[in-house]
Amino acid sequence: MWITGGDPAARRSAVATWAGLPAAARPDFASVNLSEPGWADLCGLLALAGIAAEAGVWSQADADQLAAAGQAIDWLRILVEITDAPAGKEAVAADEILRHLDDLGTTAPRLLHGEGRACWPLIAHAGMLGLPTRIGLEDTTVGPDGSTVVGNAELVRLALHIWTASRAP
Repeated sequence: MWITGGDPAARRSAVATWAGLPAAARPDFASVNLSEPGWADLCGLLALAGIAAEAGVWSQADADQLAAAGQAIDWLRILVEITDAPAGKEAVAADEILRHLDDLGTTAPRLLHGEGRACWPLIAHAGMLGLPTRIGLEDTTVGPDGSTVVGNAELVRLALHIWTASRAP
């Protein structure tokens, strides 16, 4: 999004160029946020280029759009992403979306993810639920104690520790 400034036409244009790349130079998958305009067209372009799509679901409304698309899109997985829940309510917000996805009958694998201050609580919650998660400098630049991290390797080490420690025995 940062490259195209959120402009759906610019995003479509940029992604359309990927089809002309050699297969080895194309991304394996791309995240498509269902809250952004033009997401369905973007999925079509990705499919034409042989690139899998990950559904970025930030809300129950996004989950409704995912369900409405039905089998038209073969999602790699559903990225449940929490970015703006009140402090201490990140897991509640995630559980509401996960439950709604269940109610809608979605079957694609899920990945739980948070940004900023939601990052660390959701890594622990993902561990508790046995869901995969992800982390990187795009998500946070600080560790769970608020100290600045030196890079992605440190984030991964910290996240793995938290995720593993949160797993039910």
